[in-house]
Amino acid sequence: MKKLFIKLARMFGFEIIDQNRFVSPTLEKELNTDLSKLNKKSIVLPLGEVKISKKVNSLLIIVRMNTEVEIWDQNKKRLFEQPKIEYSIKSINSLIKSIDYCRKKCPIVKIKTIIINDNSKIENLNKIRDLTKNEDIELISLNHEKYRPIIKQQKSEQTFSNLASLLQSFEYGKENAKDLIFFMEDDYLHFESMLEEMILTYERIASQIEREIIMCPSDYPYLYMNNEKTNVLIGSKRHWRTIKKTLCTFLISKNLLNKYWNNLIKTCQDRNEPFEKYINEIYLNEICISPIKSLSLHLTNINSSYGLSPFVDYKKLWNENK
Repeated sequence: MKKLFIKLARMFGFEIIDQNRFVSPTLEKELNTDLSKLNKKSIVLPLGEVKISKKVNSLLIIVRMNTEVEIWDQNKKRLFEQPKIEYSIKSINSLIKSIDYCRKKCPIVKIKTIIINDNSKIENLNKIRDLTKNEDIELISLNHEKYRPIIKQQKSEQTFSNLASLLQSFEYGKENAKDLIFFMEDDYLHFESMLEEMILTYERIASQIEREIIMCPSDYPYLYMNNEKTNVLIGSKRHWRTIKKTLCTFLISKNLLNKYWNNLIKTCQDRNEPFEKYINEIYLNEICISPIKSLSLHLTNINSSYGLSPFVDYKKLWNENK
């Protein structure tokens, strides 16, 4: 009778929890393992099951890389005070680890990665090529001259290059993405599970609230510096909070990118105050979430409110990505 009941439950799409043996007979898994099924259902104990209606089929990752500028628009040193190339190498290395991990966990999701290189020295560019030579990662160069007629004249070439690389990344995403797009900068260290958790959480929360969402992988300290109200949501393996601000590292759907294309263009046409002014305007209408605790670490100066996420072992993550 028990075997028949389990078969009937599977047939009708129900899951059985045996809390005495701490297993799910229908899933044939212990309850402390991952019970979710990509593109089908998200299961979090004791909240039960969410049917997946917002399926993730592909992810385009676009990384903006500059191996020469220490901290754009600042005269401060980053945590650990190393040359910028060291942060780029570790950032891309941690991303490769996260991609490999995600491909094992979510093999049906197609992942493509592009690095937009902004004037790296040959020796630095060769280091990045050595790091990515066995990976499905394409390096392309920033086309500065293409964007000079579009971007207003800036006080410094660094500012222009920053705006131009952002615009090229947005355009590449618009032209090539089919599903989700992850815009990244090269001064973040990522936990190995970052991409998998973001994909599974995107599916769960977007399906639950029945609308597309935007995601930031970093739990920035500035989010805790005022009495801003937030909603806390349950993701795949951790809590997430709604936020109204991000930097230029965020995940967005192709549909939302098209919907707010004018905001993204205006972000790049001139140096705004704050820089992300028009990106943040999107969050007045759309839901953006960030993880608690962080899945990515923004390696800026230790005193920066836009940098180091709380309750992360910074040195351990740094050393793991040598």
